[in-house]
Amino acid sequence: LWVTDWRLLSGLARNPLEEVIESAGKAPPTRDFYGALAAAHKRNGVPALIAEVKKASPSKGVLRENFDPVQIAQAYEKHGAACLSILTDEKYFQGSFENLQKVRKAGVKCPLLCKEFVVDKWQIYYARAMGADAVLLIAAVLTDLDIKYFLRICKELGLTALIEVHDEREMERVLAINGVQLIGINNRSLETFIVDTSNTKTLLEKHGDAIREKGILVVGESGLFNPDDVAYVQNAGVSAVLVGESLVKQADPGRAIAGLFGKELVH
Repeated sequence: LWVTDWRLLSGLARNPLEEVIESAGKAPPTRDFYGALAAAHKRNGVPALIAEVKKASPSKGVLRENFDPVQIAQAYEKHGAACLSILTDEKYFQGSFENLQKVRKAGVKCPLLCKEFVVDKWQIYYARAMGADAVLLIAAVLTDLDIKYFLRICKELGLTALIEVHDEREMERVLAINGVQLIGINNRSLETFIVDTSNTKTLLEKHGDAIREKGILVVGESGLFNPDDVAYVQNAGVSAVLVGESLVKQADPGRAIAGLFGKELVH
């Protein structure tokens, strides 16, 4: 994550923390990311969709040459996405905070997740200043103390935190932390990039009861390409799915949503 550290230092030099905190305080009110997912799940009877606006990935390279983040975001919204995920990581995903800001300023009403390797509070404040309604916190790269501290900042800013886990150990760590609303189960190994959707089923078979008792919504991530994949993770217990590659690679990413779910989604 040295690249993130370098970007962080660069960002801090251009936008000192005090200025970013001030900008975050002046940003428009956040939209309810958690509430949007819960409502869409209830409305459509299938997992709510967090549709991802991303140009590239570390495992597949460039996914879309003709990349217009605002156009893609508007298409996703039109075709029933509950929320959007905007990649801001530059090195691996060719994203930017500017893309996040553009989508927010374009009037897209879907709540926006800032998809960033968060390792410092500056990134959370900056995400809020640039229009985010939610941020991603990856358990694999953060200590329990980090997660608790960042959750507190998110609460102060009105941001939802999507906490991502990959395995049993990370799930147990996150469930022991108070104030968690959203857990994302990533089916892609961080070490090998291999995808195994049974990871979601395995973790929810063991921890589903505890998750339901806490009122936590689970988001399925990675390896979701068709209605069978979505049905599989839905049966395992997810309330939402985060999908990027299988949508953004299509000629019309918005229309690809119906292909993913096997039906049109209702707003």
